[in-house]
Amino acid sequence: MLFSIFLIFTSCSSRRSGTLRSSKKYPSTTTNRPNSNNKPVGQTYGSSHSYIDRYKAIAIAEMNQYGIPASIKLAQALLESGNGNSYLATQANNHFGIKCGGVWKGRRISRPDDGPNDCFRVYNNPDDSFRDHSQFLLRKRYEALFTLRKDDYKGWAHGLKKAGYATNPRYAYLLIDLIERYDLQQYDRAESYVEQERREVEVEDIIREKEVSEEIATPEEVKKPVAMIIYQVKANDTLYSIGQQYGLSVAELIQINALEDENLAVGQLIIVSK
Repeated sequence: MLFSIFLIFTSCSSRRSGTLRSSKKYPSTTTNRPNSNNKPVGQTYGSSHSYIDRYKAIAIAEMNQYGIPASIKLAQALLESGNGNSYLATQANNHFGIKCGGVWKGRRISRPDDGPNDCFRVYNNPDDSFRDHSQFLLRKRYEALFTLRKDDYKGWAHGLKKAGYATNPRYAYLLIDLIERYDLQQYDRAESYVEQERREVEVEDIIREKEVSEEIATPEEVKKPVAMIIYQVKANDTLYSIGQQYGLSVAELIQINALEDENLAVGQLIIVSK
């Protein structure tokens, strides 16, 4: 399967009215300044390992609340935010590229995407982005995923693709590759049948409650994909030559892809969009 560029269409806007919030306390990643970004503009997380260490706690907490595998949430965040170093992550604490939607009342930021000035949500801190991602998955189209065990990351990855979360034909494999590369499955824990059954009932109630409380989405509120360009490495490619094609420096490519060095392998997938 040879290809050069895939567009990964991910993330979107979802309604927030009538959503339920967990009362669980997470390790704080906020600042004392109200409505401020969690980290200064331009600050990066460095390696993917440091990113995982920082957000694994809330990923596990959200998993325990809703049954979404922590490995899946972390893999999606790594992929869609470039390890927390993307423009939206650093400027808006938005780690899943969720757009404003017609009902968003919070702060917003404009960013070229489908159009020249697409609207994206700005969160007070990254934790809110992770929670909003959970709320988005509590939609009817993803309901079947919650019948899976929360340690079945492969089933979730393929289920997300099948439900239309992304159009890239390799999206499930990209998630699985990240999970296995960084051993993210260690944060998923098997649950007993009784626990699974109880959670399924709770999630069904939440989905039903959301359907009752939410109005039919307007076109502006329906999922709009965020484009991420992926390049497949060919023979004789270097980070420098790839960067020249897409207006990125070698340092930026290493940062976005959390590479250990400049060595590349034929067939390797490289993110070439900020």
